[in-house]
Amino acid sequence: MYNLAGKTLLVTGASSGIGRGIAICCSKAGANVVIVGRNEERLKQTIDLMDGEGHQKFICDLTNAEALKNFVSQLPQFDGIVHCAGIGQRIPVRLLTENDIDKVMDVNFKAPVLLQSMLLQQKKVKKCASIVFIASIASWSPSVGNSIYSASKGAIISFANCLSLELAPRQIRVNCISPAMVWTDLIMDDGITEEQLREDENRYPLKRYGKPEDVANLAVYLLSDLSSWMTGSNINITGGGKLS
Repeated sequence: MYNLAGKTLLVTGASSGIGRGIAICCSKAGANVVIVGRNEERLKQTIDLMDGEGHQKFICDLTNAEALKNFVSQLPQFDGIVHCAGIGQRIPVRLLTENDIDKVMDVNFKAPVLLQSMLLQQKKVKKCASIVFIASIASWSPSVGNSIYSASKGAIISFANCLSLELAPRQIRVNCISPAMVWTDLIMDDGITEEQLREDENRYPLKRYGKPEDVANLAVYLLSDLSSWMTGSNINITGGGKLS
């Protein structure tokens, strides 16, 4: 039922973590997948883990305007797009600098917004396509030191809501996925020890953090025709946790 055969998809941030999981899951569902990231070796590893042939990888810093424009010009038309590239950051507000704000907002908000705009300008998005933004429960579940990351994810959800209205006349759907904690390199690089993370995941009713494939399976549903009456939604996937 979750058949993506014949669909061409774009997945950003596919060199690791959730983005890699989504790329792999989409390939197993039969899609032809274009992946993009900044690390060529990790992108190659992703390609090697994917099913099928004909997938493409692009090396691009999506925060570089000229590189972004060149990247989009080389792309085919897409039936689905997953904006997954992102970075984390934990800095108390009293220590924040302008550079700290720009670093996170440029990657988590500005880059996907400009990429999506260019894809539409260059007519790279097919009628009836599906667009998915990977957000986070951080948009509504505050934690110390996470202010700018949380703000960036809240901003992308608000952007997606407006985009869904603009694209509805072409039957293009726009939805967000907001995961709680998922075991990826992103959380391991966040200044928190694995022992602390293991203790924290016991707060979840299902007694574990998510895995990339948990989010990927939901992304495949949103990219498939099964979700054809779903747009402007933000789906929380939290292992049952009410983490307010």
